[in-house]
Amino acid sequence: MSIRNHNEQTLKEALREFFTLFQLNTKMNNARVQTYWEEVMGKTIARHTGNLQVKNGVLYLSITSAPLKQELYYNREKIIQLMNKRIGEEHIKEVAFR
Repeated sequence: MSIRNHNEQTLKEALREFFTLFQLNTKMNNARVQTYWEEVMGKTIARHTGNLQVKNGVLYLSITSAPLKQELYYNREKIIQLMNKRIGEEHIKEVAFR
């Protein structure tokens, strides 16, 4: 086992500190939401949703179908759970529809 000097850190620790320092975690998680949306919600829902944006923990969605909008409205908590699970941390706290 090697002994590290006090000022040495692993690459993982250095990257985590870098991302925190420059607030890149939020930007990466916002990009992940866009990437994972179809995978998590399915092709049909993804086809009828657009303009996914996350600001201050709120996922904003534009829905092209009124019945789908109502269905997603009632399942907001499930959307939050599924997306946060896929992202790997609690990034989304609320879902809002436009």
